[in-house]
Amino acid sequence: MIKLGVLASGSGSNFQSIVDSTESGYLDARVAVLITDKPEAYAIERAKKHEIEQLVLIPKNFPDRDTYYSHIADELKKRGVDLVILAGFMRVVGSPLIDQYRERIMNIHPALLPSFPGLHGQKQAADYGVRISGCTVHFVDEGMDTGPVIIQAAVPAYHDDTEESLGKRILKQEHKIFPYAIRLFSEGRLSVEGRKVIIKGEREDSVIINPPLDMD
Repeated sequence: MIKLGVLASGSGSNFQSIVDSTESGYLDARVAVLITDKPEAYAIERAKKHEIEQLVLIPKNFPDRDTYYSHIADELKKRGVDLVILAGFMRVVGSPLIDQYRERIMNIHPALLPSFPGLHGQKQAADYGVRISGCTVHFVDEGMDTGPVIIQAAVPAYHDDTEESLGKRILKQEHKIFPYAIRLFSEGRLSVEGRKVIIKGEREDSVIINPPLDMD
């Protein structure tokens, strides 16, 4: 069993999907701690419900960014955390944490990276008029959503989509692929070679075309 440390800033719906996956036995893992930078984050209430330890660490209470992330790394190490999960953590992670958990920090982004990195990936995709959007789980590096891609899920996008409508479609897939990415890690099936994540036992699957081809 691996220990997870989850960082979240908001409602924590991905945090909830991960907790549910551990409690159902889908994941051979346990969430050791939730760390948030927002004392009002609803993720705290979710953690309390499942008797998961919560730490509220606010950046302004630390002298600088490096000290902040060094402290987070220390708290995670104290609890024996094997894998760090960014579940809606709305900050770029600092080097002190990345250095301690290189290729052991996962983030989920609501777009098909490398397209539409940063904030509001759903809105960027809807405004651009893409026909296929989705979400990406990736390892975290020092850049903005630039780390090696682990898994992606694609969803159709429509001409009348808004950030909200497309976001709802994407979120359903986030709740599926994030636990799966963690499962691949826990099973020792992930390795990184340069920019590429190698998955042991990876298989081919179907393609998505939107709008569907008219074959008549």
